[in-house]
Amino acid sequence: MPASHAIYPSLRGKNVLITGGAEGIGAATVELFSLQGCQVIFLDIARASAQQTLARVVALSGKPKAPGGSDIRTPAFFYCDVSNLEELQATAAKVLEEYGTIHVLVNNAATGASKARQNTDKVTAEDWEFSINVNLRHCFFLTQAVLPAMKKAGGGSIVNLGSITWRIPAAGTPVYGACKAAIMGLTRTQSKEVGQHNIRINSVMPGAIATKRQREEVLTPEYRAEVMRGQSLQRDLEPVEVAKVIVFLASDEASAVTGSSYVVDGGWCSDP
Repeated sequence: MPASHAIYPSLRGKNVLITGGAEGIGAATVELFSLQGCQVIFLDIARASAQQTLARVVALSGKPKAPGGSDIRTPAFFYCDVSNLEELQATAAKVLEEYGTIHVLVNNAATGASKARQNTDKVTAEDWEFSINVNLRHCFFLTQAVLPAMKKAGGGSIVNLGSITWRIPAAGTPVYGACKAAIMGLTRTQSKEVGQHNIRINSVMPGAIATKRQREEVLTPEYRAEVMRGQSLQRDLEPVEVAKVIVFLASDEASAVTGSSYVVDGGWCSDP
């Protein structure tokens, strides 16, 4: 986490719910919102990684604050398998009961596991259901769960995490790519539905982000060479660089931005 970061006073004291917050982009987002003085609640199935994320935020609380910074609140972790709809809805109800209004929702949880990365001729019905449930369905139903209180509060911000996979396009990812393309459609449609309530919904589409898991499992020399052929920026992109855009979109600095998609890929995709 960088020593300096932007502080958005409009976020101070807000309740922020993040899915998949234990690792990677999600963990970086948990940390950045915590540095804003938000009460962060995050969902994940990775208990050990979640505890590590909590420990990093607690360690940050002992460091000098940035100018205008707020006291750092310890995030709250809820174990939840977002692909299990019943469990997701029950967890959402618990969060809302305990914390009241969610002012910012970040639908980040996703997986590019082998079940989600199959050529069309290899995809089974089980693979399809798995990818849809873990990459798309929870975004819709968690948004549905937080909207009533968000409307009563007079507004809020939702950020959905997509991917450039379908824009490149990347072979071997038909279902994953379809889910991530659907994130843009969901974002645009729902932003029209709730704009009258001062609720903004945007999406962020990361490129090849060098998370710990990516470094260990995906970023082989061959794949890094492929990435560098696509990117304009000739360096690895870090999770915090995506998190910064998410936090900006949640803040009042982006108060007139809704229904939009921001690409964070180092210049890989040239198409609008």
